[in-house]
This record gives sequence, C-alpha cells and structure tokens, in this order.
Amino acid sequence: MNHVTPRIFVAATEQNDGKTTTCLGLFAALSKRLGRIGYIKPVGQRFVTIDGMNIDEDTVLIEQTYKVRTPLEAMSPIAVEPDFTRKYIEAAHHEALVRRIQNSFDRAAWEKDFVIIEGSGHAGVGSVFDLSNASVARILGSKAILVTRGGIGRPVDEIALNKALFQQEGVEVIGAIINKVLPSKFEVVREFAGRGLARLGVELLGCIPEDPVLAKPNLGQICKSIRGRFIHGGERSRRQVKKFVIGAMSTARVTDFFSPGTLIISPGDREDILLAALTSVDQNAPDGHRLAGLVLSGDVLPDAPLLELLKNSQLPVISSPLDSYDVASNIHSMTVKTLPGDMEKIDKIQAMIEREVRVDRLLEKIAAR
Repeated sequence: MNHVTPRIFVAATEQNDGKTTTCLGLFAALSKRLGRIGYIKPVGQRFVTIDGMNIDEDTVLIEQTYKVRTPLEAMSPIAVEPDFTRKYIEAAHHEALVRRIQNSFDRAAWEKDFVIIEGSGHAGVGSVFDLSNASVARILGSKAILVTRGGIGRPVDEIALNKALFQQEGVEVIGAIINKVLPSKFEVVREFAGRGLARLGVELLGCIPEDPVLAKPNLGQICKSIRGRFIHGGERSRRQVKKFVIGAMSTARVTDFFSPGTLIISPGDREDILLAALTSVDQNAPDGHRLAGLVLSGDVLPDAPLLELLKNSQLPVISSPLDSYDVASNIHSMTVKTLPGDMEKIDKIQAMIEREVRVDRLLEKIAAR
C-alpha cells in the first residue's frame, strides 16, 4: 500500500458534527497550497446508486464539486447496506475488506499530492464489522483530526472519549476543529475550549461559526423529507427555505408572516390562504425576494381553477400525504446536508475553512515525526 502520499483522517465525535463540511473546505484550502488532492471515504453509510454501484453521498458531493478524477468506486469502496452487518457477523471477511480499502486508497492517491480520508460518525462506528474509524485510520497509516460541535465542556469531553479509541489503535490525533459555534460565544469557546483541549494534549486547529445559510434546507430536500411530490415548479427545487408558516389562521393574520424565503403549509381546501399566497408573489422578483413555495398537506388539492392558477405562477407547489403538523415537524427535525450544486453553501464553507482553520499548522503536524 502507498505509504508516501501525505494524508489526514477526518473523524468526528458524532454523526452530523461537520466532517463533510470540513473535508469540503479543506479540499479547496489544500488545493491552493499543495496541488492535486485525493479523497476517499472508506466506509459509507448513506449512499446512492450510480451505474449499478452504491456510492457514498459525500463522495458524490466531493467528486461533483472538485472533479477529483478518481473512479467513484475507489473513493467509496465499502457501502454499508441494510444487511451488511448481519452478513459480516455470519461470515466475517475482514481481510478482504482491508485489502479493498487499501487498494482503493492506492487508486485515490495515484498522482495526488495529498489525500483526505473521511470517516463515518464517531471513532467507534464500524466496530461491529471490525472497521471502526480508528482502525481504518491505522490501516491507512494516517494521523487524525477530530471535528466536534460548539461549546466548551461537551466538545472537550467527547474528544477525550474519541481520542482514547484512536490511541488504542496507535493513531495520533493531531488536532481538533470545533464546528457550529454560536457567533455570540465564539471568542469564549475558542479561548476556553482551546485551553481545555490543550490539557488533553490536543491542539485546537480552528473554530467554525454557526451559519444560518448552511442550516437552511432547499425545496427538494423538504419534498423528500415529507414524502412529497412536486405538482409545479420542480425545476426550482434548489430554492432555499428560510422559514415556514402553517396556514391555520385567518388570511389577514397569515399574510403578516409572508416574507422572502417563506414556505407556506396549508391543505388545498384553504383557498383563502392559497389565493393570498398567489397575490403576494412578485413574479418579476429574484428568488431571494419571493416566497419559497407552497406545501399542500394531506394530499388535499384545490379545485381545478385554482390549481391551474398555481401551475401558471412562479410559486413551486408540493403535495404531501402528511398533515400540516407532521409536515412542519419533519421540516423542523431535518438534518440539512450540503448537496452537489449548492454553490452558495459551498463557497461559504470554503471561505470559512480558509479563514478559521489553521491549515498550515495542520500540514506542519502531519509532516512532524
């Protein structure tokens, strides 16, 4: 296996703490400094099927954003399908999986100046089939950084726990990045979490402030979350939703809540709400200055004349089988991921990593013996 190309394993203390955000930003920052960057996510749990292959979603994001020029199957060698764990426990094939990961890394590192290895969840994820993040980092001969989310006590506690498992595997944790830090507490967190981590022997490499843009879903993500379907305006599925309003009040009252980026949730038989939404749409305004869209809850559609008006408007319309409360609940509990083509979010992530993470110090620590 390639032991020459520099590499870093990006792990996290929990799922959705910001590994992919970090990898996305580091890829751009390292490209500026080093040249050709490779990427691999050895074990993926969320995947899409491309040309008959199960490819991790984050791998697709990196490839479509940066055109890595490595076969997708090499960047995503193992997809944990629903029955993967059961099959492994019945008939372990650890050596074959290790060889697949090592061979894939060699392909990902081919003609590259540096490789980013993205983990999956916390340090112990994958232990049930003998491929925890910590053991994969060891197999690939990589040092690791840990990504956690904002605060002081919680990040330090969880990094201590995760660092222990990496140390058990003989993997050096060279630093940490704290993500989603409240702007009002940014300086306090950076100061005191940094001091707390130093007591563990872990250097704080950066703090990334929470940004509301990154937490906002688009219409396509919401449609999937509420088991919906576009009945109009599906081509605007990337329109960002800033807030949502349930149309369960009088027309005069509900319009007080209409503002750019608002998603209206209403059954189709509330014609007063739907007409109010239509009349508030500025057909000539850019996306940032108009309502985001309309969800017709309970699969209740308006009468044909009003439905036709909706279809001739600039207002995207989604129909969902869920009632208004469940639609709102699903949206509220969504985990919002950055998707390929979300350039506003990607540009913001790249700028934040470049500004807030000490990338040059990270490279120094990787090179240190």
